[in-house]
Parts: sequence; structure tokens; C-alpha cells
Amino acid sequence: MQVITAYGTGARPDLTRSDVGVVKASTWRVGTPERQRATLDAIAKAWQTRDWPFAGLLSYTVHTGEDGDTLFHYSQWRDEAAYQEFFTRYRDDRNDEIDAAVPGIERVGIASYELYRRTGLGAGGPRVPGCVVIVDVAFDGPDHERQRDWVDGVFEALETDPHPHPGGISGTFHTSLDGTRVLNYAEWESAEAHIEALAAPGDGIGGATPQWRKVKTYPGVVGGGVRRYTPALHFSAGG
Repeated sequence: MQVITAYGTGARPDLTRSDVGVVKASTWRVGTPERQRATLDAIAKAWQTRDWPFAGLLSYTVHTGEDGDTLFHYSQWRDEAAYQEFFTRYRDDRNDEIDAAVPGIERVGIASYELYRRTGLGAGGPRVPGCVVIVDVAFDGPDHERQRDWVDGVFEALETDPHPHPGGISGTFHTSLDGTRVLNYAEWESAEAHIEALAAPGDGIGGATPQWRKVKTYPGVVGGGVRRYTPALHFSAGG
């Protein structure tokens, strides 16, 4: 199978597809904006000069961090066995080529997730996101019921928020397979819209309602972070 490549704002995973069994998320640190661009070029070459590995890999998307340092990788898989097959048979030759082009890439782990809930945000018709905000929430131990309860609380807060920012497009919530994390892949019209929402009166995104206070003071949340990215590369299988 050939590789189909999309660039820029068109470099988006299909977050609504029903055949995704596992999502893999990871971050690379490369150091500078120049090395970000060089790494993207190397990734594109490594994937476009090879056939699509096999049907178990559904898509692979790379995003550039606004920090000028990081790349966020989001890949969709049929199941964990499909990922393990790719890791064993196809991963090293691609990474070796990328590392030869841009030595010194730091790969900051990889986490496995399953899709849990998705919501559309804001008003209006279909909109193309110019910014992806990755919200990572860490808990003090594995508990799958607690992961889902926290996400359900966010949905209740969103549904009762009297002043949601219109720049939000969607939120796709994932729970880690080990029970310790939640990842929200949030699409926004632009980075400026997200910055404006953070600076809103009160507590910014997620205001002073009882529902948002419950989310923000949820027992057992011990860390996480919020980072903004721009869609850069998306790979999928062609005919």
C-alpha cells in the first residue's frame, strides 16, 4: 500500500473512526525550531519512501510544539498486537534514518490509550483547527473507574458552563490503559483563541461554576500539563 501524506492544517487524524483499538502518544524533544523542521523533513522522507507497513496501523500524525523544541506523535492502531508487530518489524529502519538526519533526538516515552468520550465545542459549522491543545492529567495510582469519573465530570462542567469560549472546536478524551492518566486531544481554531480563553476573567478555561471546581479539585490528581501544538504531518494508507 502507498502512503498518503497531508500537511499543515490538513494533517489531522480522524478522531471519530470506530475501528481504533489503541492510540499511542509520545513526545520527541529536538531542541530548536530549526531541528523541528529538519526532523519533520526526515520523518516525511522515511515514511514516504516506504510502503505503508500493514493494515493494523490506521494513521500516524505529527504535531510541532509552539515551544520550538517538541514534536507530539499521535498514532491510531487496530489493537496492541498491531503496534507490537510494527515495533518489531518496521520501526527501527525508519527511526535509524531519522536519527541519521537529525542526531540527538530525545524520545520521551510512549503511552497507550483508548478512546473514551468526545465532545464538540463552540458554535457554527465545520471548522478547521489551527491549534491542537494536549491536556495531560496524571493520577496518584491506577484506577480505571476514577479516570472515567473525572472525564464525566469535565463533560458535566462543559455542559453547564454559561460562557464557553467560541474558539473551542472539539475535545477527545482518552484513558490510559494502565489506569493512571487521561489525555484530551482538544482542537481549537487558533493558538490565540486558546490563549484568550486561558486569560478569561475568573479561572480562565473552566470558570467558577461548582462543576468546574469539582474537576479542578478532584482527589488523586497529582500532575499533568497543557501544551499547544500545530498539526504538521499526517500519514495514512492509500490504495
